[in-house]
Amino acid sequence: MAKWLSSLSGSAAVILCLAIMLIAGFLMTRLTKKCKLPNVTGYIFAGIILGPYLLGAIPQQTIANMSFVTDIALSFIAFGVGRYFKLEALKRSGKQVLIVTLFESLLAGVVITLAMIFIFRLPVSFSLLLGAIGCATAPASTIMTIRQYHAKGPFVDMILQVVALDDAVALIAFSICTAVVQVLDGGGHIDPSVFLLPVLTNIAAILAGGAMGWLLHHCITERRSQDHKLVLVCAMILGLSGLCAALDVSPLLSCMAMGTVYINVSGNKNLFKQVNSFTPPILLLFFVLSGLNLNVPMLLTAGITGVGYFFVRILGKYAGAWLGAAVSHASSNIRNYLGLALIPQAGVSIGLAVLGQRLLPGKYGTLLSTIILSSAVLYETVGPACAKASLFLSHTITRQQAEEQDAQAAAIQQEHRRPELPLATRPAVQPIPIAHQHHRP
Repeated sequence: MAKWLSSLSGSAAVILCLAIMLIAGFLMTRLTKKCKLPNVTGYIFAGIILGPYLLGAIPQQTIANMSFVTDIALSFIAFGVGRYFKLEALKRSGKQVLIVTLFESLLAGVVITLAMIFIFRLPVSFSLLLGAIGCATAPASTIMTIRQYHAKGPFVDMILQVVALDDAVALIAFSICTAVVQVLDGGGHIDPSVFLLPVLTNIAAILAGGAMGWLLHHCITERRSQDHKLVLVCAMILGLSGLCAALDVSPLLSCMAMGTVYINVSGNKNLFKQVNSFTPPILLLFFVLSGLNLNVPMLLTAGITGVGYFFVRILGKYAGAWLGAAVSHASSNIRNYLGLALIPQAGVSIGLAVLGQRLLPGKYGTLLSTIILSSAVLYETVGPACAKASLFLSHTITRQQAEEQDAQAAAIQQEHRRPELPLATRPAVQPIPIAHQHHRP
């Protein structure tokens, strides 16, 4: 199939590939629902099956040209996360969120660094950069799982606020570690541009996102139709995402700032609901694309080091979330189960891996990129199931609620499949008796 698609014109091949990815993602959810797994897991498995190491249904060139889907999906996700940063909520729990985020992200980085140095005997520079990248958490799959089960409450608010701040901590930690690596590998000479430039560009992107949120508030008024409201917000999100791509920074922080400013200035949640109803196909493509990008031979290349990184990071995330919740006096549910929702890793971590590869010698730069790329898909595969488990164990959702959601989805699908009755077989419409008719004077 890949050869046939490659022989088509560029637009025809891309459109058909998108259709195949959407259908495959949908069909895999039929199987994952029977296994009680979230939809995100099915999307990723669909990508792996369509990928070059199994069916090879999607041409490699087309996969390479779809990187924009990742930026667009992350932009919409980050904008949605911004709604949870209302000033009133931050005043109530801001200190607690900050403490938990610092503990779960930095402890994971420290544990990874120490394990790479003392267990796997890898260079300090490599271990520092891998640890800094390990701080990051990808919000996409966790948020998709939360949306699927319509989960709400303090536990969900804590998850969303922590994963949003997590990337900011990872960026700062990575910038500091690049300076240390330069000192270790460069004979004491530091190039400030290496670690200051990413920080400055991210600050500029955040300021641009805040300005776009303020502008969005003034553009979207009650007189606007629902269609035009959606057009305006999509245009601004895509414009901001394109600006971030031009600056070579992740759109997460800037789009999150846009959503945060908009919700605090306008207080309008309806726009976020409208955007959420528009994004499911985009997010499906994003996760299928993650599965397509899994390089199976890379798993063998990383070997025991990649396996060690996979489990050590999970341990660090869980332990850090537990300690942070204990120090900040969070509830027992947050203390015991928050770490399960912080496992996924992609997006920002992949971007940082590319930067880290440039700083390290050839052999170790390749190993760093291999570990992050291969483990990212594995994290995105097990992450949704762990996030679902955290929602169950924390009693945020019950088994009955999950079953009701699945039953409603099945009923809607059955209703859409029901054929329309022919005119001859429809029940006749009974005339309204004259006595019951209302006559206007």
